[in-house]
Amino acid sequence: MLDRDDIPFADIKQNLKELDFINTWLGGHDITIKGFRKLAGNRKKISVCEIGCGGGDNLKAIHRWAKKKGISLEIIGIDIKKDCIDFAKENCAQITNASWICSDYKLAQLPVKPDIIFSSLFCHHFDDAGVKHIFKWMNQNSKLGFFNNDLQRHPLAYHSIRILSGLFSGSYMVKNDAPLSVLRGFSKAELNSMMKMSLEDGDNIDYSISWQWAFRWLLTGTRKIAVS
Repeated sequence: MLDRDDIPFADIKQNLKELDFINTWLGGHDITIKGFRKLAGNRKKISVCEIGCGGGDNLKAIHRWAKKKGISLEIIGIDIKKDCIDFAKENCAQITNASWICSDYKLAQLPVKPDIIFSSLFCHHFDDAGVKHIFKWMNQNSKLGFFNNDLQRHPLAYHSIRILSGLFSGSYMVKNDAPLSVLRGFSKAELNSMMKMSLEDGDNIDYSISWQWAFRWLLTGTRKIAVS
């Protein structure tokens, strides 16, 4: 339902708030920070871009962690929905070095390549060709590399989130979309196949796919030699 154009933004906003809660308590933000840390290394100044940023909660979590570590961070959020960008600006108002782009990620104009590009709970909204393009775009437009945090398709994950969202969610969108999102998640073999097909001859990238709690995959693509 989140992909539809006829949903009132008040309902989308409630959905975004509950997604932030889910990511906080089921470890989604921790996985995002793990991917960011792997690519950032020991750098003390870095730029990071999220495609499909929604309400900006992932970028907010990275900023909060980077601030504790004394890292100077520039963030860029890209989302096709203007209402989501407006909410992200409000949600991340305390982040001074932030820019927001309302655009299909494929058409987004980036003044310079960010060091890191990532997506979180974004790829399962696309078919296989769309996922391959996302991997390819993040690879081609990042200096250090990219990562993707998304769902494992698993019966236990499906039934667990269906029961939990039914009992505790106040959002009809979460109740509908959360179980459906798991059904549209991935196996490791599927991610591996799509990642391989996204690479071109001469791509100087190493990638890995690791299972994360709870029922997530973290795919990281690290450039062997950083682009200047």
